[in-house]
Amino acid sequence: MNRTFLTNAFIVALLSVAGCAEQNNPTVEITLPNKNPFPSTYTVPDNTPFAILNANVLTGDGLELTNTDIVISQGKISAMGNDLEIQAETQSIDAKGKWITPGLIDVHSHMGVYPAPSTSNHSDGNEMTSPVTAEVWAEHSVWPEDPQFEKALAGGVTTVQILPGSGNLIGGRGVTLKNIPSITVQGMKFPGAPYSLKMACGENPKRVYGSRNTLPSTRMGNMAGYRKAWIQATEYKKSWDEYVADSAERSLSNTPTRNLRLETLAGVLEGDIRVHNHCYKVDEMAQMIDMSKEFGYEIAAFHHAVEGYKAAPMLAEEGICGVMWADWWGFKQEAYDMVRENIALVDYAKACAVIHSDDPIQIQRLNQEIAKAMSAGNRMGLDISPAKAIRWGTYNAAKSLGLEDQIGSLAVGKNADIVLWTEHPLSVYSHASKVWIDGDLRFDRNDKSLQPTSDFNLGIIKAGAVRP
Repeated sequence: MNRTFLTNAFIVALLSVAGCAEQNNPTVEITLPNKNPFPSTYTVPDNTPFAILNANVLTGDGLELTNTDIVISQGKISAMGNDLEIQAETQSIDAKGKWITPGLIDVHSHMGVYPAPSTSNHSDGNEMTSPVTAEVWAEHSVWPEDPQFEKALAGGVTTVQILPGSGNLIGGRGVTLKNIPSITVQGMKFPGAPYSLKMACGENPKRVYGSRNTLPSTRMGNMAGYRKAWIQATEYKKSWDEYVADSAERSLSNTPTRNLRLETLAGVLEGDIRVHNHCYKVDEMAQMIDMSKEFGYEIAAFHHAVEGYKAAPMLAEEGICGVMWADWWGFKQEAYDMVRENIALVDYAKACAVIHSDDPIQIQRLNQEIAKAMSAGNRMGLDISPAKAIRWGTYNAAKSLGLEDQIGSLAVGKNADIVLWTEHPLSVYSHASKVWIDGDLRFDRNDKSLQPTSDFNLGIIKAGAVRP
């Protein structure tokens, strides 16, 4: 990951102070903003090494293996192969005839910020007070005890990206969470995961702000609003760069005023914060790409991308992931021109195709959504195997988050996020039987003590039990 301009500023400032001391100039102290004021408190739990034996494995990055053993130690996959020598004291699980995949990853969720039960006083996913609210962070709205998290875990989902809503041009920072029980969002945060910036083009922001007779009320207003924000961010970054450069020649003065909105946008310009852009139509994707080149940032993914099949060669060329549904369409004008082969065609063009839910029910069945998209592609003759299709919810999803070196596939050295399925994982009859996150068993369909539930649910159950 690139250093942010603030980190660079700190390093240069230290060198400048050293230079001043050598010239007998007064020592200048500099206080810089903390770029990670809300750090993850998650740690990998201690767990006894164990092995899963004789499994059929979809590795998550395109391979299918049979009769494969996987050894897990200290939260990582320590060995993987056929007929491994397993120590006698190592706990073993015989998975002969059963299937293993990496933990599924949903890169577009609003769990926690639009929690269940759905009430207006608990609806915290979209700060629709300005077209640009880059200063807000989704994690500050996440309710960790949202019962929706446990339902996703039971569906084999181990990692989720929680995003602000799409009512704004720039809605704020998203956060990547491990799908584990916690009473704080810091306890769920994926350590070291890059932040994301949620942007939205098309109908949503122009509908929200057009009804208030303010910019944007048109798609051209959308583009003007983005560009205005990036111009301000460029100037903000420049003021910090010049401040640091000046410190090499003279004592530091005139510290730039800190601006939370522009601080996030400057992080994007430095490459530290990844842009996840709600965008349905191919023409608007092209415009967003042009704008990213104008201001020198990269787009990690276009979300929803109903016209991804039209944009597929462009996505492949630019290295941008298309994050899509299997078959949702038609709920508004920009969602009309959809084909069921959308994901398969983006994949066929060798672009990064990703499945997503944007829904607390669909997230419980991502394996079935992958299967639907695979079947649509196969019906048109693309010959997509389950081993390739599963990438849409594993390796490719991790790639869009910048975490493919840690999660998304099963390989030695990677995090032991693993799902054992009752049937073939792409069967409509299949359920997650056991789910491990960092080698820690977090869900067991046959053990009620390993079926976590929110304290909020327990309260409801208790209150209901005493009613006449």
